[in-house]
Amino acid sequence: MDLLFFVIISFILLLVSAIKGYFIVAPLLASMVILIAILLNRGFQLKSLIKMAVTGSQKSFSVIGILLLIGAVMAVWMAAGTVPVLVYWGIKLISPQYFIFSAFILTSIVSVLLGTSFGTASTIGIALTIAARGSGVNPNMVAGAIVAGAYFGDRCSPMSSSANLIAAITRTEIYTNLKNMAVTAFYPLIISSLLYLILSFANPVELAGNNLAFEIAKAFNLNSITLLPALTILILCVLRVEVKMAMAVSVIVGSAIAIFVQGYSPIDLLQFALTGFKLESTSSLKDIVAGGGILSMVKVSTVVIVSTAFAGIFAGTRTLEFIEVYLNKARSRGDLFLGTTVISIFSAAFGCTQTIAILLTHQLVEEKYRKDGLDDYQLAVDLENTAVVISPLIPWNIAGLVPATVLNVNSDFIPYAFYLYLIPLFNLIQMKLAKLPRKNQPN
Repeated sequence: MDLLFFVIISFILLLVSAIKGYFIVAPLLASMVILIAILLNRGFQLKSLIKMAVTGSQKSFSVIGILLLIGAVMAVWMAAGTVPVLVYWGIKLISPQYFIFSAFILTSIVSVLLGTSFGTASTIGIALTIAARGSGVNPNMVAGAIVAGAYFGDRCSPMSSSANLIAAITRTEIYTNLKNMAVTAFYPLIISSLLYLILSFANPVELAGNNLAFEIAKAFNLNSITLLPALTILILCVLRVEVKMAMAVSVIVGSAIAIFVQGYSPIDLLQFALTGFKLESTSSLKDIVAGGGILSMVKVSTVVIVSTAFAGIFAGTRTLEFIEVYLNKARSRGDLFLGTTVISIFSAAFGCTQTIAILLTHQLVEEKYRKDGLDDYQLAVDLENTAVVISPLIPWNIAGLVPATVLNVNSDFIPYAFYLYLIPLFNLIQMKLAKLPRKNQPN
């Protein structure tokens, strides 16, 4: 009964925080205080609970450095003109007849390069939304394609914070995870593309983006050399260079271009890398081409640290053991994946953040995967195919709420985010039809 009280109160606190736009760490810490009070009443020692929290949070340290680097990369790419040139050519090349389909493909490409759904929605996503404004086409169709494309990269980019987090907690190599994710996403990607193509033919968009493209060309030198930072990341990833090193090299290349091509001073660039890129307040692009910076990732890092502390307490006290009992009833690979999906839905709905969904789901299913003889790589790809893509489908989870707010739509975009629910659905159907035994599923 006391655990039910904790779940209800925590859920309300997190939901209000997500809807009102409050920093999620405050309700998380309040929820932790409630949980600790309940566990103290159950007989646990405060010292032991703190030790569990610290042990859990230590798992996040390996990914914090990557998160901070991602913030610097985003800011430098904007200063170098890398993001603006992608937006510019995206607007220039899109045909009205294929707009929704192109929005999905373009945001997928940009999200792989940026590694962040929020960054993708806030740059190319806003640009596409503005380009389609006034066309009479249902904005939720366009937003659904944009959000789905944004999470394509959030799921499988070497710069993705969620992909790096999953690699860290499962102790797996991120490039192997990316290969596994590409295999499991192939058919959902094809089907999603066909659905967006059909929507495009039925809903042609009259573009209004020429003025936006003009403003971008006026604010930045769109020399093709500005694509070098993105190409650097891609080439180094293909060569399987360690992610931190690849991002560091990209920052160096982008910094040189920002200084010698775009005309920013080293002091400007240092400020951008720390606090985020921003144009002059008089620029019409100031709300579109802006963001990134190391400080922008401090909040994300704090959420990760607190979330892993939660996971540590759950693990040490076995508070959620009843869920593991349910999962132990799984008798096939398909049953196990279905159980992981259900748990990730609960975690995403309760936690209101993608990070909590990932960590809580991992905490609850890890032991079962080990008992069934499945390795860490299979656990990693199952987390990517459930918690990562399900989180933005929960209306109050900030994984979907923030992009929807940025794109000026509500949760009505969800039915059009085909890729997000085709990933878990297709993989579940495939496992059920194949009737794979739990121990013989390939990586």
